[in-house]
Amino acid sequence: MTAGAGLLHIEAPPEQLVMSGGLFHGLQLWVNLPARDKMMAPRYQDIRSGSVQLLTSPDGGALMRVIAGSLDGHDGPGITHTPITMVHATLRPGASVTLPWREDFNGLAYVLAGRGSVGAERRPVHMGQTAVFGEGGSLTVRADEKQDSNAPDLEVVLLGGQPIREPMAHYGPFVMNTRAELEQAFEDFQKGRLGSIPAVHGM
Repeated sequence: MTAGAGLLHIEAPPEQLVMSGGLFHGLQLWVNLPARDKMMAPRYQDIRSGSVQLLTSPDGGALMRVIAGSLDGHDGPGITHTPITMVHATLRPGASVTLPWREDFNGLAYVLAGRGSVGAERRPVHMGQTAVFGEGGSLTVRADEKQDSNAPDLEVVLLGGQPIREPMAHYGPFVMNTRAELEQAFEDFQKGRLGSIPAVHGM
């Protein structure tokens, strides 16, 4: 979703998934827009699992789902105006993968489930933790040989993007560049000037 000039939205799982129960993850990522694009027309993408780019490590121990951006020439379906890469990786116990990464991008790993390590130094990470990578042209992730019984694999989201390096002002769900722009955004919301998107899941 690109909020742009304003879009009312609610993220909720499909009702049948809630009723059937079980574990699922919800991850909300906000990608900032440069000042010149802040007020662009809003848009929404419904990306289903079948549309992501699937890749494996040479030994088959890691599965990568390219959601947005590009990984080693393989493009994901997600479109963002600020260049990013977003990959959901699943690593079997003991598996490791080193992925090429744009040197002008920052990089981080968020662990959804399991235990492992990141970087050449093998810094330990586990569920709920985020690791921030330093400069370089690759990211390395390893899964521990032994995983907890409730998480047989290491599940990690790899993210990176091109830094905008502009002032940022935010409050609640609004992200702008100045306090005056924030005040205008609140006024637009209060006066009903924001658009809305229909529910699309289950269509």
